[in-house]
Amino acid sequence: MSNDPSPPEPETEDTSKMDGTDEVDEANEMNEGGETAVGDARSESSGSSTSSAHKAESEVNSTSELPPDVQKYARFKKMDGAQYDRVNEFLRDRTYITAREWAIARLCADFRTETGVEMTKIGNNLPYLIPFMTDTYTPQAVNQARSAFEDKIRKAGATFLYGAMSGFFTAEELDDVMYEVTEVAKFLLEVEGVDLSVDDELAAEDRISSVMREVRESSEQLRHDEMECPHCGHEIGEEE
Repeated sequence: MSNDPSPPEPETEDTSKMDGTDEVDEANEMNEGGETAVGDARSESSGSSTSSAHKAESEVNSTSELPPDVQKYARFKKMDGAQYDRVNEFLRDRTYITAREWAIARLCADFRTETGVEMTKIGNNLPYLIPFMTDTYTPQAVNQARSAFEDKIRKAGATFLYGAMSGFFTAEELDDVMYEVTEVAKFLLEVEGVDLSVDDELAAEDRISSVMREVRESSEQLRHDEMECPHCGHEIGEEE
């Protein structure tokens, strides 16, 4: 059982990184090389095939002993065969969170009951719940990963909001930033198994854009309170 919740040491940088422009390609890149696996399977001897069959049967028997809600857990199915390091690299290039923190935060949200989060169940069944996690975790390690996720979300939120309120970006530049981060967020949701329709995506983008425009306008008033507006010369704090 893993008592150290820290992410694995990064491997040598892979030059074939995902570019974030094509969701299908990204999911395939985070997946292990399917073609190589097929080629290896074709080259196996009949004895190896028999051994694989016994292994598969053993896994089925082991799976049947899992709690019903663990067996039915259907998120992250698009990540079957994915490697932790590959997923972690993708997240580190685009977010502050690690693959471990992402997966465990989602599990903590999904396995929350009226009395709290089922951390023991999550930790004991982690390899069955998340395709790219290969070891079990203690409840303490699960809690540490969730806490790290929440801390990073707060810090990232404060960083982004300050950037949006500070006036460092024009309205057009802020729109570009919002588009980029929204695309990454939508991709992660889709990998988790959320089915986003085009209408839902457009509606969400419109709401986000509207909120950010209000944030920018309010922050401009805050930054120039009782001062002359740099755009029109009007005293912002002056009554009409």
